[in-house]
Amino acid sequence: MRINNAPRDSGFTLVELVMVITLIGVLSALGIGLFASRSAFSPLLAIQQLASVTLLAQQAALAGNEAGSLSVTQGADDFVFTVGPGTPSEREFRMSRNGTGLSVSGASFPISFNDLGRPDTSGDVLFTFSGDSTFTVCLSSLGAVYGGGC
Repeated sequence: MRINNAPRDSGFTLVELVMVITLIGVLSALGIGLFASRSAFSPLLAIQQLASVTLLAQQAALAGNEAGSLSVTQGADDFVFTVGPGTPSEREFRMSRNGTGLSVSGASFPISFNDLGRPDTSGDVLFTFSGDSTFTVCLSSLGAVYGGGC
């Protein structure tokens, strides 16, 4: 009677096992940095929020609504994006700053929009959000909102 033994080449070698564990450890150490600090992502989130409230204010102006303006204020811990400041239709959107700052050139707040959706400013408006990284948004004199310089 003959007994069949399992082949000797099945399974993992010790070297392969150590290499996989080392690779997982290195990837974990590198990946944790992405989740450790939100301040790298905060400027990007802020420009997306600014673009959203700008479009909301433009739509209100196009519809003849009194909430056709926007304002952004920096609190100690958050940004406050306001559509239609000082009107009964006022809407506020808050976002944590996480070390992000805002500078504006070309206008002051509130920025109002006319019935064509154009801002009532003398030209383009440049918004710069800076933290661990810096992002800029341009509000053109025609009302277009886009990332980058004016």
